[in-house]
Amino acid sequence: MFSGIVEEYAVLTGLVKEQENIHFTFKCSFVDELKIDQSISHNGVCLTVVALTEETYTVTAMKETLECSNLGTLVIGDKVNIERSMMMNGRLDGHIVQGHVDQTAKCIAIDDAEGSWYFTFEYAFDKEMAKRGYLTVDKGSVTVNGVSLTVCNPTENTFQVAIIPYTFEHTNFHTFKVDSIVNLEFDIIGKYLSRMAAYK
Repeated sequence: MFSGIVEEYAVLTGLVKEQENIHFTFKCSFVDELKIDQSISHNGVCLTVVALTEETYTVTAMKETLECSNLGTLVIGDKVNIERSMMMNGRLDGHIVQGHVDQTAKCIAIDDAEGSWYFTFEYAFDKEMAKRGYLTVDKGSVTVNGVSLTVCNPTENTFQVAIIPYTFEHTNFHTFKVDSIVNLEFDIIGKYLSRMAAYK
């Protein structure tokens, strides 16, 4: 379980394909605090630490994860948003994030807001999935590349988020361009409510 409050971005230093899996090796500032079997969110995808060195750690992504996320497009040097699992005695500063990416979206616009930025994303809309909570709502929560954000101006298949300078600098949002592909996780509470409503 995560909160969507990204700790920092890690840099991809190694990538090894093994059958349908990919082993990713990353460098970050808190490698010395990690343990084997620990869960870490990578661009919103929960992955398990499988190997450690003094400066790096390695995680493995399987075929299904690669197909529904942007991890399969990573190249050496890319920056990935990371967050360790939430401690139950801490504050929930973002929202409840599972680390289970639902689908990808494409950045279709980046607008300067005099010191902050508005990013607009477009995703594939499916009416049946929307009935099950896979959609965005105004002032609701959404996770973009692991970052907990508030939805602005949603349409059937697009939404905006406002990014302040701190988030822009300390996550990989500063690397986004028009056509960049990001990971989305829709709000789990919305999914549960939609599912329960279907049985009334």
